[in-house]
Amino acid sequence: MTVDTQYKSGKSERDENFPVASGLIAPRHRAPILAFYRFARAADDAADHPSLDQASKLSILAALEETLLGRSDAAADAVPLRNELRTLELSPQHALDLLKAFRQDVTKSRYGTWAELIDYCRYSAMPVGRFVLDVHGEPASTWVASDALCTALQIINHLQDCAKDYRDLDRVYVPLDDLAEHGQGVEALAQPKASPELLACLHGLAGRTAELLPEASLLPQNVADLRLSVETSVIVALARRLLDLLKARDPLADRVHLSKPLAALLAARAAAAALIGRAAGKRSIYEVIKDDAA
Repeated sequence: MTVDTQYKSGKSERDENFPVASGLIAPRHRAPILAFYRFARAADDAADHPSLDQASKLSILAALEETLLGRSDAAADAVPLRNELRTLELSPQHALDLLKAFRQDVTKSRYGTWAELIDYCRYSAMPVGRFVLDVHGEPASTWVASDALCTALQIINHLQDCAKDYRDLDRVYVPLDDLAEHGQGVEALAQPKASPELLACLHGLAGRTAELLPEASLLPQNVADLRLSVETSVIVALARRLLDLLKARDPLADRVHLSKPLAALLAARAAAAALIGRAAGKRSIYEVIKDDAA
C-alpha cells in the first residue's frame, strides 16, 4: 500500500491553529518547511484514519520512511522532503522521529502520566521546531525553548480535541492519573458537557501546559533570524491566548479556538512586540508586553 490513496483528510497548512511557513518566514526557507509539514500531514492522516486497520496504517508509515530514505518512491508525499534534505544536507532524523510518534498513535491509545505524555511530545512535537531551526541554520542551543513551545502547542491540540479523539479514535492523551485524581474515567470524555470534576482536570492540565510558556517565550530572542523571531513571537502569543481560554472553558461543550480577526490582532501585536524587543535587547516577548502594559 502507498500513501497516495483516498485516505487523505484534505487538511493543509492553512487549516492549522498556528502559522506554518507563513509570509513572515524568508521565501528560501518556506519550501523545506512545507515539505516537512506535508510529509507529517500524510503520516498524520494515515495514523488517524477512522476506517484503516492497524496493519494498513503501519504499511503507509513504512512507505513514507522507505521513500524518505531513498529506498523507494512509493510515497509521493515523502519525495519533496527527501529532495530538500539532500539539497540542504540535513539529516532525516527529525522526520524519522515524527514517524515514531505516528506509529505510537497507531498502537497506543492511553497515557498514564504527564511524564508519559511529554515523552510522546518528544517525538510528535519537538522534531517540528528542531527542523525549522535547522533549516534556518540556528544552533542546537535554541532547541530547549523550541521544545517547550512545540510541546505546549501539541498539548493545546490534545485539550481542544480531547472529546473528538476519544469519540472518533478511542485515543486519550489526557493522563489517566490526572483523570483518576479527579474521580474520572476516560468515558467522561464522551459526555456533551464536562462534569465539574472533569473540567477541573482539564483546566489543571491547561495551567500545567502554560508553565511551559516562560521558557518558550525565550525562543524569539534566542534565534538569529529576525523573521523567524517574529513568527515564533506570534506563535507564543497565540498559544498563550488559547491556554487562557482552555483554563476557563469546556472543550467538550465549546469549540475552543481563536476567531480569525482575534488571531490576526494577536499576531500583529506580537509581531510589533518582537520587533520592539529585538531593538531594545529584551530577552522575552513577555518583558515587552509587561513594559507596554506599565
